[in-house]
Amino acid sequence: MWSTDYLQYLLGHFAVTVSAISGVLAAGRKQIDLFGVVVLGLVTAVGGGSVRDIILGAHPVFWIADSSYVLNAVITAALTFYIARHWMVPRAVLDIADAFGLALFTMLGAAKALSFHTGMTDAVVLGVITGAGGGIVRDVLVGEIPFVFRQQIYLYATAAVIGATAFVLLEAVLPGGSTNLLIGAALTLALRLAAIRWKLTLPTFQPPTDDPS
Repeated sequence: MWSTDYLQYLLGHFAVTVSAISGVLAAGRKQIDLFGVVVLGLVTAVGGGSVRDIILGAHPVFWIADSSYVLNAVITAALTFYIARHWMVPRAVLDIADAFGLALFTMLGAAKALSFHTGMTDAVVLGVITGAGGGIVRDVLVGEIPFVFRQQIYLYATAAVIGATAFVLLEAVLPGGSTNLLIGAALTLALRLAAIRWKLTLPTFQPPTDDPS
């Protein structure tokens, strides 16, 4: 059985890969050159984790401490750029890549927050920031309303909150269990994909209109 640290390392690289892919695909309609695409892939992959580490006071931030994350994101973004130029990538690929990135980075963010002895609530919040932060930066850079704030988002941040909450509760019962990360990530991913499939949303606030009669 892999150690928890090694599992987090593997999941971290997988999260960087899928997030870089989602960053490139999200930029596909913007007519951006290779350099711009690589930058977008990179900020999508490391943006949320960078914000988390700054809040926690973790210095250096994770991708400076280990440059392999940057190399992963840059290579993945460049390869995706060339593949997407010759193959029409379905929208579902972007949604799935983004869902995987959300699920994995949310768990890794919550786990790192707990390692800094934050409270359970703080760990959930930092997990969601880690999961959604890179996508927010990406969307701002390409002039889009951030994905997490759009209508019909289909349980984006909600899935992250539920998954992160499940993870920190499992950590309270079984600290350091390597399966806790996988269970939390699987729950987040399942909720997000189910919401996309069946178009599940939270109720929206609609104030009552004045009755002219």
